[in-house]
Amino acid sequence: MSGHSKWSTIKRKKGALDAKRGRIFTNIIREIITSTRIGGKDISSNPRLRLAVDEAKAANMPKENIERAIKKGAGELEGETYEEIIYEGYGPAGVALLIETLTDNRNRTVSEVRHALSRHGGSLGESGCVMWMFNKKGVIGFDASGNTEDAIMEIALEAGAEDVKTEEDEIFVYSDVKDFENVKSAFDAKGIKEKFSEISYIPQTNIELKGKEADQMVRLMDALEEIEGIQNVYANFDIQEQES
Repeated sequence: MSGHSKWSTIKRKKGALDAKRGRIFTNIIREIITSTRIGGKDISSNPRLRLAVDEAKAANMPKENIERAIKKGAGELEGETYEEIIYEGYGPAGVALLIETLTDNRNRTVSEVRHALSRHGGSLGESGCVMWMFNKKGVIGFDASGNTEDAIMEIALEAGAEDVKTEEDEIFVYSDVKDFENVKSAFDAKGIKEKFSEISYIPQTNIELKGKEADQMVRLMDALEEIEGIQNVYANFDIQEQES
């Protein structure tokens, strides 16, 4: 299995700036509303909602905001209804793109996605054109400076994880989606604090980009993530460091 694209790490490091602009809160609230509408407001029996609430707490979202979003999703307060759509397409150099959205206006979102792609050397594709290049997995990240890969691996594999990899300053634990909750709980039981946890689309292989293509791809990712309603953008590329 290929590891996370370096873009995933870059995106998390940008998180503090995004939070100031309110984008993280907006996306999390949409996810809480949608996951509650689909699976109910009981966190103990709704893993998707539990993950969204964990993300909200990690982002320091006020408790009342979380509770209000749950009530909206449960129909106890008036609120928006969002449609889940995954768009597929291509970026510069044939990079494959999966674009997850929760939108209240399908026509607006697809128009803005198509415009961003065309401006930055990409194109929108048909459903199924690149999905086969990704594996849907549970991913838990830990700080490598405070944990060893051997210790993380021992807990992870015993709990049913599939793979453990260290990349730069993070240790990633990968699991089948159905085993994700068990693996996450195993670390909670040991008191080992995660940096993040998510259900993610992991590329099977990555395309190495450099120079103008790398710059163009990063601009495209930034443009896509600025579009209202886009929750996540997955892409099978890494940026090749330039030799000095």
